[in-house]
Amino acid sequence: MDYNDYHYDGYFPVPTYDMDRLSPTSKYEQLPWEDDMGMTVTSGSVTLVKDSQNLIGISIGGGAPLCPCLYVVQVFDNTPAAKDATLASGDEIVGVKGQSVKGRTKVEVARMIQSVKGDVTIQYNKLHADPKQGKTLDIILKKVKHRVVETMNSGTADALGLSRAILCNDGLVKKLEELEKVAGTYQGLMEHTKKLLKAFFELSLTHKAFGDVFAAIGVREPQPAASKAFTHFGDAHRDIERFAVSCLKKCKPMISDLNTYLNKAVPDTRLTIKKYLDAKFEYLSYCLKVKEMDDEEYSYAALQEPLYRVETGNYEYRLILRCRQEARARFAKMRSDVLVKLELLDQKHVQDIVFQLQRFVSAMSKYHTDCHSVLKEADVFPIEVDLSRSTFTYDKSNEFNDEDDDDELEEVGEVAGEVPQISGDLISTD
Repeated sequence: MDYNDYHYDGYFPVPTYDMDRLSPTSKYEQLPWEDDMGMTVTSGSVTLVKDSQNLIGISIGGGAPLCPCLYVVQVFDNTPAAKDATLASGDEIVGVKGQSVKGRTKVEVARMIQSVKGDVTIQYNKLHADPKQGKTLDIILKKVKHRVVETMNSGTADALGLSRAILCNDGLVKKLEELEKVAGTYQGLMEHTKKLLKAFFELSLTHKAFGDVFAAIGVREPQPAASKAFTHFGDAHRDIERFAVSCLKKCKPMISDLNTYLNKAVPDTRLTIKKYLDAKFEYLSYCLKVKEMDDEEYSYAALQEPLYRVETGNYEYRLILRCRQEARARFAKMRSDVLVKLELLDQKHVQDIVFQLQRFVSAMSKYHTDCHSVLKEADVFPIEVDLSRSTFTYDKSNEFNDEDDDDELEEVGEVAGEVPQISGDLISTD
């Protein structure tokens, strides 16, 4: 085949060779006027079953009179082409049912595909492009711009001359704000629980000390009845201390569960949302880049000026189309993951709050019921104590001397009209 046999259509030469006469190895080889930017292609064909609307689910770009080749711009979701997954954005379409499409417009190729009834076979050149090659400094700067605009309201963005791209008003970002509020609630709840359990523990120590004091008095009390009463009363307070410890053991896992939600579940979801936002900003950056390149083509076409990348196969544009498709796939997957995680986190939040409250209420209810029961059994008052035989001891500094004691008795006698007689009789104490 002599590739010097061209005719001119618009601004570029179009070969006049017959596709059917070419050998299988030379049918889809690179033409001399192509600038592939170091990318490679492989040839193939795919047969697609049309849907009920007689469509295969792709949009076509390029073609006469400006571009020497036609290529897939986008593969739409839930279409025969998307389900087959053979064709991708940036792939060149070289034939329909064995008929060459070189030199045709994209509208003519679309009609060729629609005219085929039933299955349609597409010959293509698969573009093998490295996504890193398309992630240029321009894309990175666009991502930074989207991050900045994301945090602005429309008025501020317009005042600074920054346009808010589509999807910037993302509901998932508001979900992230709600998540931060829930995290603050959990933080406060955990701190309050810690303080409450600490105070409850200190109260249990007070009951224990109280029980130890009464138990010591009971051991040293010479009168059997009084000794038994004081010992029983002390044991009751020791039981209350044990009930408190048991209650603390039941309530303590609340802190661990709240901490797991606050320091594991929430940060993990927050990280997933940040990854989602990064994927979204990258996808938006490629969308903006495609629009800029489209506008550039339209402006050159309006001026009837040649554009080098278009005339040489538009490989740069096709690379960006492929990067946009892959970025969109990552964005859709991350969005699905975020929605699932947020739903699970909401369910866990509701279930955890209910479960923790039930645990706390049941533990406190059992504690108070047990305390009421043991104190009801320890109703030992009044206790009769013989003060003359009592083993109560006091510090010397607290002992009354005889003179002070006589003075006090005289004062009491003057008020009551008589002086009480202190003897070794039993005194009933409440």
